[in-house]
Amino acid sequence: MLTLGEANTFLLAAAALDALAALLHLGCIAFGASWYRFFGAGERMVQMAEAGSRYPTLVTLAIAAVLTTWSLYALSGAGVLPRLPLLKFGLSAITSIYLLRGAAVLPLALWAGGRTTAFWWWSSAICLGIGTVHLLGVRQVWSQL
Repeated sequence: MLTLGEANTFLLAAAALDALAALLHLGCIAFGASWYRFFGAGERMVQMAEAGSRYPTLVTLAIAAVLTTWSLYALSGAGVLPRLPLLKFGLSAITSIYLLRGAAVLPLALWAGGRTTAFWWWSSAICLGIGTVHLLGVRQVWSQL
């Protein structure tokens, strides 16, 4: 394992971004409907959260768990955690998911006749950014994976 100073900077940044996204999702659980609304979860999720339904909490916990796992994979790829199973495949899949989610706004906008929400545009930009950070890091360590 490497020290933080020796680790892949892009994958460290990717891990931090994944962890931040997980924490923001946990914030939605902790702070409720107003956070779900602010972060664009959709009015149905907001209403369920306001009504005390467990569904938004369970879905949001699942997303936070996935994002936390992705953070751990980025840290493993960066060399600061022990090698995780299927590391090359995992980092490739994570990067692809982020980039595809980011690019999804374009066909969605065409399909919806340009009637997409601001949430779709800014969340797509965020996903493209995080996916690009992952991609840059994975490219640098590809031969060691």
